[in-house]
Amino acid sequence: MASIEPALSERIEGAVRARAAGWTRLGIWPLGLLAAAGWVGVAALIELWPEIIPQPYGGQLALIALVIAAALVVVVATGRLLGAISDSVRYYGPWFIAGAVIVAIWEILTAKTGLLPVPFFSSPQSVLAVFLDDWNRLGISIWYSVLLLTKGYVLGALAGFVTGITVGWSQAASYWVHPVLRLIGPLPATAWLPLAFFIFPTSGTASVFLIALATAFPVTILTWSGIASVNRDYYDIARTLGAKPWFLILKVAVPAALPHVFVGLFMGLGTSFAVLVVAEMLGVKAGLGWYLQWAQGWAAYSNMYAALLVMALMCSGLITVLFRLRDWTLSWQKGLVRW
Repeated sequence: MASIEPALSERIEGAVRARAAGWTRLGIWPLGLLAAAGWVGVAALIELWPEIIPQPYGGQLALIALVIAAALVVVVATGRLLGAISDSVRYYGPWFIAGAVIVAIWEILTAKTGLLPVPFFSSPQSVLAVFLDDWNRLGISIWYSVLLLTKGYVLGALAGFVTGITVGWSQAASYWVHPVLRLIGPLPATAWLPLAFFIFPTSGTASVFLIALATAFPVTILTWSGIASVNRDYYDIARTLGAKPWFLILKVAVPAALPHVFVGLFMGLGTSFAVLVVAEMLGVKAGLGWYLQWAQGWAAYSNMYAALLVMALMCSGLITVLFRLRDWTLSWQKGLVRW
């Protein structure tokens, strides 16, 4: 029996693998059917189980769940005909199942049973209601945050890039700037809030300064590190061919330091986003930070959760764009750093 049981298990495992390989050759995606069934179950849960407190837009939320299920069924039915879209959806198949489970648990704990107390915990319907009812105010806040973040981040990145090149190339600049960086750089940008709002004429310019300051330090340090780590043989070869100092900087030092520069840009984007929220909570009339403070003041926790979701998607989207730019600029290192 001891020799028979392993042989039987191996035959069963081989049959399962053969069936899975057959499904793959035929383009059939069983996991997609399971995910679609999960989202249909979410829609049924929303519609058929009465809420303790009537929730708005329950029908719309159920419709969204059915649309997701229908999209998954289309991917299952068309096999590989949709190309890259099909491959991407299939890759995230387990996440579609996990998403259905998370939404169902969230719905049960809030709208159906009330185990998570209102108003501190909002149901999926109430968060959806924010996007449908308060889209104008939320959209204006997103727009103002994007403008403010763009101004501060671009200015800080340019200042950090130029400073890093200068410090990395010039020993005299390194002598004078390095102690200043060691003194000011480690301080969080939010520590300069009182001074910034006193020096600058408006809260908007003060916020731009704080975001730029938070961005400039990591970009400076990483650019400096990249310039300093360039192989000296590159400079010697270029000088042998008659290269001038500006050519050495722009055509040798900067391209070789770009991997370090992009690491600094990634770090600067994360810190600038944190400073953005704090800066917008003080003295501005719009922005996601202002929206969060307004929602907390009125105990509108559904609006707060919606704003946090938007901020997460916004930050993730900007980092994705930056990674695409990195892959395009550093094509020889494409895929080396993943997001």
